[in-house]
Amino acid sequence: MVAASFSHVRVWVFDLDNTLYHPSARLFDQISARMSVWIQRELGVDEAHADRLRADYWARYGTTLSGLMNEHGVDPVPFLEEVHDIDFSGLPADPDLAARITGLPGRKVVFTNGDRPYAQKVLRARGLEGIFDAVYGIEHAAYRPKPEQAAFEAVFALDGLSPVEAAMFEDDIRNLAVPHALGMRTVHVGPDPLPAPHIHHHTADLSAFLSQLV
Repeated sequence: MVAASFSHVRVWVFDLDNTLYHPSARLFDQISARMSVWIQRELGVDEAHADRLRADYWARYGTTLSGLMNEHGVDPVPFLEEVHDIDFSGLPADPDLAARITGLPGRKVVFTNGDRPYAQKVLRARGLEGIFDAVYGIEHAAYRPKPEQAAFEAVFALDGLSPVEAAMFEDDIRNLAVPHALGMRTVHVGPDPLPAPHIHHHTADLSAFLSQLV
């Protein structure tokens, strides 16, 4: 029984993008386009070069922002403000998901590689505002992104959570390796991945999965 695997969990940690909403909302299409425009303007490169940098930095550093900070000394605050200035009107509210998260026993936390102001806008659009005990963005990890262990350690220390009493829900498989190593229960949310030892559970439907736990 799935619920038995989570009987010890006292803190439920959720990624934001493509985890608390379905990728079909395509928010990242908007964000990626704005990143490309920013890179073209600030680094003086053409669109193709900007797109290559964006993808390369995401792959090597965990986020495009981290690559820009490491390679070009970019100030993260104005960058995040600009690339997250997107349209949320296509993001539907999900009262069923809200009810299932609310019903989980213990603390509910969001931990995203975006910043908290952006996360709060997503949660508001999804009807999930006010149901989490804490919302942590990349700024709470000194702009170190998941999957870096230091990012998890910083946020978990700030929250005071014990990883062995926590579960992590995440769409990016890379970002579940450290939680697993720290003793968390891990759930991959998204298309069926290749088998990986650091993934305890997989679901393509977060709400349906949570319905087994509450």
